[in-house]
This record gives sequence, structure tokens and C-alpha cells, in this order.
Amino acid sequence: MIELIETFMNYLSVERGLSGNTISAYRRDLGFYADFLRQRDVPALSAVTKNEITDFMFAQKDKGISARSIGRRLAAIRMFHRFLARERIARLDPSNLIETPKLWKKIPETLSLAEVEMLIAQPDPRSQQGIRDRAILETLYATGMRVSEAANLKLDNLNLDIGFLRCVGKGNKERVIPLGKKAILGIKRYLEAGRPRFLKEKASEFLFVSRFGKKISRQSLWKMVKSYAAEARIRKAIKPHILRHSFATHLLERGADLRSVQEMLGHSDISTTQIYTHVDGDRLKAVHRQFHPRP
Repeated sequence: MIELIETFMNYLSVERGLSGNTISAYRRDLGFYADFLRQRDVPALSAVTKNEITDFMFAQKDKGISARSIGRRLAAIRMFHRFLARERIARLDPSNLIETPKLWKKIPETLSLAEVEMLIAQPDPRSQQGIRDRAILETLYATGMRVSEAANLKLDNLNLDIGFLRCVGKGNKERVIPLGKKAILGIKRYLEAGRPRFLKEKASEFLFVSRFGKKISRQSLWKMVKSYAAEARIRKAIKPHILRHSFATHLLERGADLRSVQEMLGHSDISTTQIYTHVDGDRLKAVHRQFHPRP
């Protein structure tokens, strides 16, 4: 089974062009699945049925694994079994019969507009790190980019004169996203007063660099967002994509059409973008409960 998983990983890398982070996540998720099948004494992948996959999901739930993680593991399992069936390694695809429960489509946590403003105001504008961090936060919120996409952003991806950037997302798919005035100003200031001091005499093709002049990591970006959220005394659970979720939600709340938001987020399926309409629906319900005379 491990050999087949590695064959699948090679397929994802070579033929699908998925990122190293995505492939690592799939390998880890399928490792949990393989361990479960071994514990159940399933002799071969050809013997797997719908019941084994369903039992695996419930076993994960019993362990306290989040709905989001279980949903991701199910997606990996589906892709794996589909691959095995297409390559005729297995005769059937048992995952084909399983539907993702609607309750697993968890509504993402978002920040209010006031909380976004507080978060972005935290970096110290007098320090080169503060100038850089402000530019990063402005860019994340202005574009809805993933943290990993911002970390990989290159200088030649920017066109500040017309206010756009070119983002390379999952599967090496490119999309063009508008930049707002505040993000453009933040980036320009960083390019003038922050980035040269980090680089000193070095050169880098990447826009955002660490204090050592190297490409900043996605882990560092995520820790930075979390740290500033704590300084802003934001009580919500801060996840890496919280500014991405807030970007989409705030656009839809203000009347943006779903297709445009889908394109800016880089979602291949519009149903993924539709989850943000439920966030808006929850907000409307909260307003209704608060102000209606007979809630």
C-alpha cells in the first residue's frame, strides 16, 4: 500500500503539478488511512469497500479531528481511489459512493472590518520590519491570497503602475488580482524603506524577504499574523487564511458577484466560493435576532 501511495504522489507531482505542501498533506492523510486499513486487517486495496472509508471518517471524528481535516482526508482518499481505478490497479472506486456530509462544510472564521483595521494597524511604521509586515498584511487582505502564495510572490509578479499582481496558486495556475491603493502604498514604502535594508548587498527575486535577506517562509507569515492579532486583542481563533476568508466575505457583503470573487480566490469550483455566502447569511440572521421585535 505504501508503494502505491508513493506512485500516486509521483502522479500528483509530475502530471498534476501540485505544490510540495499539498503533496505532503496528501501523503500524511493517506498514511493515516493506510494505518487504519492495516488495523482493520484489510488484505488489499482491492478489498476496500464504502464501509471501510465511512468507518475511517467516523474513527477520525471520534479522535477529535476537525471537520475540515476529515474533509481534506476524504478528498485525498477519493483522489487516490480514482487514480487506482483509472490506472486499473483496482477494479472499482469505492469512494465514488460516498457523499461529503453537508455539516463538514464548516463556515470559516472571519474578521470584522474593524478587526481588520486593528490588525493592519499593529506593525510599527518606524521600523523596517514594521514597514514590511504592514505591506504583507495589506497585500493579504487586498488580494485574498493564500499565505503560501504571498510567501512565493516575486518582484516580477507586480505591476504597481496599473495596480495588479500575478499570483501563482495551486497546481501552478496563474491568476491576476487587483491591488487596492493602500496595498500599493504599503508595498511601495516597503520597496523603498524596508526591503533594501533586509537585503543589504544581496539580491532576491522574491518580494517579501526575512531579516536575513532570504525568502520569507509561510510559517513566518502565519506566526506574524497570529502575533499581531494577539497585540490587537482579537479574541477569535486566528487561522492562516483568516484574511483570505475576510477578503471574500467583505466583498460579497458589499455586493461583489460570486464569479469575480471565485476568480480572485483561484477556486476551480464555484461551490467552494459559495461557502462565503453562508457567512453573510449568518450575519443577517444575527442582525434579525438582535433587532426583530419577535426574534
